[in-house]
Amino acid sequence: MSDRQSKVAITLGTRPEAIKLAPVIQKFQLSPEKFNTKVILTGQHREMVEQVMKLFDLKADRDLEIMQSKQTLTDITCKSLQGLETVFQDIKPDIVIVQGDTTTAFAATLAALYQKIPVGHVEAGLRTDDIFNPYPEEANRRLISQLSQLNFAPTSLSVANLERSGVPGKIHQTGNTVIDALMTVANQKPQCQVNGLDWQKYRVLLATVHRRENWGTPLLDIAQGFRLILDKFPDTALLLPLHRNPTVREPLKQYLGDLDRAFLVEPLDYAALVGAIQNSYLLLTDSGGLQEEAPSLGKPVLVLRETTERPEAIAAGTAKLVGTEPQSILAAASQLLANETAYKQMANQVNPFGDGHAAARIVEIVSNYLA
Repeated sequence: MSDRQSKVAITLGTRPEAIKLAPVIQKFQLSPEKFNTKVILTGQHREMVEQVMKLFDLKADRDLEIMQSKQTLTDITCKSLQGLETVFQDIKPDIVIVQGDTTTAFAATLAALYQKIPVGHVEAGLRTDDIFNPYPEEANRRLISQLSQLNFAPTSLSVANLERSGVPGKIHQTGNTVIDALMTVANQKPQCQVNGLDWQKYRVLLATVHRRENWGTPLLDIAQGFRLILDKFPDTALLLPLHRNPTVREPLKQYLGDLDRAFLVEPLDYAALVGAIQNSYLLLTDSGGLQEEAPSLGKPVLVLRETTERPEAIAAGTAKLVGTEPQSILAAASQLLANETAYKQMANQVNPFGDGHAAARIVEIVSNYLA
């Protein structure tokens, strides 16, 4: 490594990016003699990102503040692309780090390409092989991989996916940084206090739903599945943090808002979410991150989707793909709620997504690349 500091620009726009990049940012910042680390927010999400930044004691160096009401994918892409062009021309980074498959990550990769700046892609190689499911994430991550010089793959399967895709950049298996973030927060034993919810009285089902492909009829089907579970198992309660998007939250409120044991709450900050995972019985979700996180805390995951880009969880037995049909949701939940052996079998499997040291590996690889 030369005596000169390397300039590292880490871009993010959503809460999952903030969570998964927080350990990476912290690791880069531990070596100020080697790295001049800049954190750039697009503002694709606002309040939820600020909560994560505060939790991990991080500050943004630039904030494009692009968020607006009813923003489209085109809005996010164009505003991010234009704003990041200006930022990258100003700070002239030696490498741009992006995470995952968001529109922010894709726009940042494209902006870096236009400035001929190399890109490191954290959580590279996830695939469903259905370009519209999830949408637009599957397209975003495929495009990012083709433009990245460094691909940080969380698992051996994601390495194989990248090799099969013929990506031009280097591929490194690192584990997933979400486990780094999760263990840091879980060790602090955070609490999740919800008005009226008695964690000792009920087996709490933690649910999250937000995926674009589940909007409309699938969302109502999922809600009906939740009702069926609560009807069948009176010792259960549902904790459902609502997404801020009215397209998601309003149907859920209309369909579940009258149930005594359904607790529909505002989005939980990350510490409270980790506390909720730790104290819940099982998870029902269409989130990718929760499929990765919950197994580290010994919680089974029922995936409310038709496909998943995290088949490692299915193969390891830590998660089960159940779709959105109400009776399928009820059947899968019933097996875990009524059969202790089946529950323990899922709860005790080893998490395939990492050991909590992914960020350190990524920083070392970047350091070697820039040397």
